[in-house]
Amino acid sequence: MANKEMEVVKGLDLNRYMGRWYEIASFQSRFQPKDGVDTRATYTLNDDGTVHVLNETWSGGKRGYIEGSAYKADPKSDEAKLKVKFYVPPFLPIIPVVGDYWVLYIDHDYQYALIGQPSRRYLWILSRKSHLDEEIYNELVEKAKEEGYDVSKLHKTPQSDTPPEEQGPQDTKGIWWFKSLFGK
Repeated sequence: MANKEMEVVKGLDLNRYMGRWYEIASFQSRFQPKDGVDTRATYTLNDDGTVHVLNETWSGGKRGYIEGSAYKADPKSDEAKLKVKFYVPPFLPIIPVVGDYWVLYIDHDYQYALIGQPSRRYLWILSRKSHLDEEIYNELVEKAKEEGYDVSKLHKTPQSDTPPEEQGPQDTKGIWWFKSLFGK
């Protein structure tokens, strides 16, 4: 099943997709701290049609973040296949890291989404709210399974009842990034 071509959303309305999304669950990435909470992404449309990406997570009471950009992998296609580019390490952005960001499913009201990529090593369940109804969560897990994902790797992201609105104290040295390389 993992060899089957993944179905992606067609005709994604980027304007509606912009704004804040909370990470409800994901396959943990080595670039995120293992004890990260209140993880979220904020997308802003740039004048040139690219998307500014701000990914944030809190670890040990401090905010870690990384900024990047996203753009359509094929500008002529109506498929929601994007490329995201970040520079690492965040405190000295010199090495570009480019990855796939495919919108596999989004509800009609743009309130929750399933994001993946062709290797199936990464998966995210995102929601406009910090908590997602269990029934909807299970539906998204099933959709991921149908696309060939090993959903046993999904890790629910702890989200506060009242997510931080402010940026909070920053990890200005990028220590969270180094810790993540060592699986901490």
